[in-house]
Amino acid sequence: MPRFILHFCAAPERRVLWRLLLAALLIVITWLALVPAPPRTLTTGWDKSNHALAFASLAFTAVWALWQQPRHWLRLVLALVAYGIAIEIAQSFLPPREADWHDVVADSVGIALGLLVAWPIASRAARRG
Repeated sequence: MPRFILHFCAAPERRVLWRLLLAALLIVITWLALVPAPPRTLTTGWDKSNHALAFASLAFTAVWALWQQPRHWLRLVLALVAYGIAIEIAQSFLPPREADWHDVVADSVGIALGLLVAWPIASRAARRG
């Protein structure tokens, strides 16, 4: 693995930037999830892949912003799944939006993908100490 990837993701001085990115992602994803009609230009073409991509991005970013140690990732998974469920509950009260448990499944797949991408980098960072 190239050293610049390890430094870009795991360097302590980058943590503030990762936290700012995480906050921005949470704001944008919440907005997209709760507006009556999200912009049609911001889509992968399939709602479930939109969910997976959003939550993969959140998971990967949250690793470097908050939970770099894989032993803490259960907290990350629980927090992001709870966030996805909260979005679905909110959507159930916002016409024309509607709640769909399949979206939570897609969110969970995205979380797993984000962590899968982060895993080798986090493992290498842990070995370097």
